[in-house]
Amino acid sequence: MTDSAVVAARPRRLRAAWASAHAPVPGVPRWARAAALAVPFAVLPSSLWRIAAVALHLPIVRHTGGDESGNLPSWLPIELYVVLLSVLSELLAFTAVGLVSTWGEVFPRWVPFLRGRRVPTLAAVVPGAIGAAILTCLWTWVFVMLAFGRNLEGERLTADSPLNADTWQGALVVVAYVPLVAWGPLLAAVTFAYYRRRAHRA
Repeated sequence: MTDSAVVAARPRRLRAAWASAHAPVPGVPRWARAAALAVPFAVLPSSLWRIAAVALHLPIVRHTGGDESGNLPSWLPIELYVVLLSVLSELLAFTAVGLVSTWGEVFPRWVPFLRGRRVPTLAAVVPGAIGAAILTCLWTWVFVMLAFGRNLEGERLTADSPLNADTWQGALVVVAYVPLVAWGPLLAAVTFAYYRRRAHRA
């Protein structure tokens, strides 16, 4: 195969892999597929905001002059940490798509020792249910606190707080993060649909 043929084949392989990752298995309700595909998009705005504000240093957040690195080790730049956190968040969100796709029921070829084997139902349902419960509680708590003008510790937000929605920067933070409230409920719904489908086939 010539070099040009190899280059031309790459987009086809990528499209095939993309289609395989997103193709629903038989029996998946339309609402469950829509909910699963919505999860990565619910996480995306906050990921993009973090990268833009912290990694790219765009002027979209009010800086208070404090140490933004928090408790990070000195060898880990906050910019790299934020990019890694955002990528990890999107990868975790994408696992919801596995609950409506073939790779959520049969281990893919790239998984050592398990390739081609059936995914145990509880191996997907238990992490999905626990994750949905944690995410629902976490982000509901965050936005209840913000609605009352308080931070996660329950302290009242100061006028110069980056989370103060009285400024456009603070409002942008809220707009970017509010879709995360849907992450837990969407994951719970998709996990429930996955369990029903697999249980009926057992």
